[in-house]
Amino acid sequence: MSYNKTYLTIPQQRALLEARGMQIPEPQKAEEYLQRIGYYRLSAYWFPFRKVVRLPDGTFELSNDFKSGTSFKHATDLYAFDKSLRLLILDAIERIEISIRTEVALAVGRHGPKAHRDPTKVDGNFRAVRPPHTASMYAGWIDKLDRKEASSKEEFADHFRTKYAGDQMPIWIAVELLDFGPLSIFLSGMTYSDLQQVAASYGLNGHNGPHLLRTWIRSLSSLRNICAHHSRVWNKPLIHQPAVPQLGQHQDLQHISGLPDSNRRLYAALAIMRFLLKRVNPRTKWADRLKEHVGTFPNGPNIKLSDAGFPDDWTTLPLWN
Repeated sequence: MSYNKTYLTIPQQRALLEARGMQIPEPQKAEEYLQRIGYYRLSAYWFPFRKVVRLPDGTFELSNDFKSGTSFKHATDLYAFDKSLRLLILDAIERIEISIRTEVALAVGRHGPKAHRDPTKVDGNFRAVRPPHTASMYAGWIDKLDRKEASSKEEFADHFRTKYAGDQMPIWIAVELLDFGPLSIFLSGMTYSDLQQVAASYGLNGHNGPHLLRTWIRSLSSLRNICAHHSRVWNKPLIHQPAVPQLGQHQDLQHISGLPDSNRRLYAALAIMRFLLKRVNPRTKWADRLKEHVGTFPNGPNIKLSDAGFPDDWTTLPLWN
């Protein structure tokens, strides 16, 4: 199928929405939003308001027409809510990321300043070459780190290159060059014993602590990228689902452990962030700020908090208090 949609001016975009059944009582204000934010970005927020139609073969398809009562303001209120939610998420992930950097440096650095460059000090799966690839994930990670060490404009990197020309950075400096994505990749490639040490620092004791932490950080890294690109988060399925504790483990998270598919929605990631922040920064008011913001969730037809995985009684649970 070829893309054959034509260019539309801002007034034409507004008229198209009205023709599809969206109520726009303030046309000029709606056009300002379309001009400033863009039709395509806003369309993610009126997605829940579109009709579902039954096809002749019995299957269902999402229509371009809107459900009765849909207003342009419903979409813009949801957009504004999501924007503030992303900022709260980024605030929490920043603190977790900084903490993970430190814990990784402590766990790996005990083997030597450059233990991260020793293939025997990482997991075998990480350094294995799997066809059709011609290099391991570890080799690719080292290559990216080399380029970071050579090109970083950070003052500490420039100082190291000047004072120790030709040498490689120790792990406790190298981790400061890594974005959360590469950091999460290395975390997943650490040996079980090293990862167990990191997991224990967050209260994730037991044989599955490393597995939980691996999947959690991978999921949060993916979520951070979504937020950094200003994309919708409130009801979007998580790209990488975090593992949930087994029943009987980590009481704060038991309410998501026994629910099917509970790890596919945003609430699971928020709960994990709260769990980690209680160890990273016990005095943080982040949970209170999140509860306050979620309390402003816009009223509108066809949208509800449970679409993002929030339980009805979530604010009363021990995790959030």
